[in-house]
Amino acid sequence: MLRITDTLTIPEDEIEINFIRASGSGGQNVNKVASAVHLRFDITQSSLPDTCKQRLLALSEQRVTREGIVIIKAQEHRTQEKNKAEALNRLYQMIAAAMVVPRNRRPTKPGKIARQKRMDIKKQRGDIKALRKRIP
Repeated sequence: MLRITDTLTIPEDEIEINFIRASGSGGQNVNKVASAVHLRFDITQSSLPDTCKQRLLALSEQRVTREGIVIIKAQEHRTQEKNKAEALNRLYQMIAAAMVVPRNRRPTKPGKIARQKRMDIKKQRGDIKALRKRIP
């Protein structure tokens, strides 16, 4: 069971974990041991709240497929346990980020002093450029 918040947990039967052989260098350990983890999580079939599902599906990440499946591959460590923990941690980070409700932006205008300061800087810059002109 993956605990996201105090009230939200994901059952282990919703997370599919396969162990595969890691790619890259590593010598005999890589060739013999299936230590890499291939994690699959179906967003649409999960028990997450609908708002969280929508935010996860709206992510423009490579890890989320068109069908709404999150695929995470972890192979940094030498052991299955550490790679499994790493993959679950990445899934947790994704879901926790999607659970945060983005704040609505209130459009603002610059204040009177900021506008005056901007105009003063523009005037100074114009005066500097005016000094570069040829004198008739």
